[in-house]
Amino acid sequence: MNIKQIRKDFPIFKKKFKGKPLVYFDNASTTFKPLSVVKAMDRYYLDYPVNAGRGEYDLAHFLETEIEIARKKVGDFIQANTNEIVFTTGTTMGINLIAQSYAMHHLKAGDEIIITESEHAANVLPWYQVSEKTGAKVVIIELDAQQRLTPELLKPHLNKHTKIVAFASISNVLGTRTNIQSLTKLAHEVGAIVIVDGAQSVPHTQTSVKSDDIDFLVFSGHKMLGPTGIGVLYGKTYLLEKMKPFFTGGAMSLRFNKQRMVKYAPIPQLFEAGTQNWAGIIGLKAAIEYLEKVSFNFIHTQETALKDYCLKGLKKIDHINVYNPDTDSAIIAFNVVGVNPQDAATYFNSQGVAVRSGQHCARNLVDFLKTDGTVRWSAYFYNTIEEVDRFLDAAKKGRNFLDAYFQ
Repeated sequence: MNIKQIRKDFPIFKKKFKGKPLVYFDNASTTFKPLSVVKAMDRYYLDYPVNAGRGEYDLAHFLETEIEIARKKVGDFIQANTNEIVFTTGTTMGINLIAQSYAMHHLKAGDEIIITESEHAANVLPWYQVSEKTGAKVVIIELDAQQRLTPELLKPHLNKHTKIVAFASISNVLGTRTNIQSLTKLAHEVGAIVIVDGAQSVPHTQTSVKSDDIDFLVFSGHKMLGPTGIGVLYGKTYLLEKMKPFFTGGAMSLRFNKQRMVKYAPIPQLFEAGTQNWAGIIGLKAAIEYLEKVSFNFIHTQETALKDYCLKGLKKIDHINVYNPDTDSAIIAFNVVGVNPQDAATYFNSQGVAVRSGQHCARNLVDFLKTDGTVRWSAYFYNTIEEVDRFLDAAKKGRNFLDAYFQ
């Protein structure tokens, strides 16, 4: 793949900010969208802007066909069955759906939900709610010295009371990768189900829910070149069938009457009440097609080169403190010594470099990292070494950011 040719697919790279091309290193938050994704969504709005499942006419039938083609594309992408794919608004909705529709009905006082201290708020707060309403206990596991959840760490916490083990396959702050297969094996030995937050992994590496024996997987379209407001919940068929819908309305019911007799639609439509984000689904399909064209081999090679080059450069700057030097992915958490993370990010912005600052919705990591917040650098395959150089040049002046800002 030619990186220059790839960047031509992204219109935003033609724009300038503060008189310079934008250097964007906040890809863990959201990614840019290729023109093919935008055009796919435009085709929906311009050529068949109707509703699916509600019209006996050609345009509606065409949209329905396109939606099911997209569902199959998603299933094939993560090696799942088509009927195991539920469209959501994103990772957060996916986890909340599992919490409300599965956990609330199957957990009780004395049961345990295991998470780690590095989880994103989306994989923490829903379980706090489940705990409050069912009496189940949330067990938060600390990471090891290498910033990982390992089988050795998990095993002592597993027992007959463990019902759910939920973790991110890649940390959105530390960038460390979890060995899903080994963890699911241990969890299943005690009868627990495994929920994987794939928001940071699905866009970057091949995912197989079958080989990893994942019970539930959630991820978002906007982190993988797709539009905002669309995501995916994968669930094993037998688990989806155990879930009770908490979001009800049109399309998810086959019939109901005044006597309150209701017959619901089968999965996955059971969890897709109301008018869905049809344009988003079409855009997600286009995003997957683009990723398949680029290939995960190229993505891995490019991201590894960028990450290694960036880490090497940061290590040469005395006033930069890197918190995850052994990161597995193109995510680096750091601070400019003596500079508040938000101030540092503002300074980087003045240099035309976009990075994230704060706690990155992983507030339980504060004690582990021994800092209130960090600056986060995160790359994607369309970034370049030249952009890393611009970032590093800004980082070199970062400690005197006020002087540099007003120059």
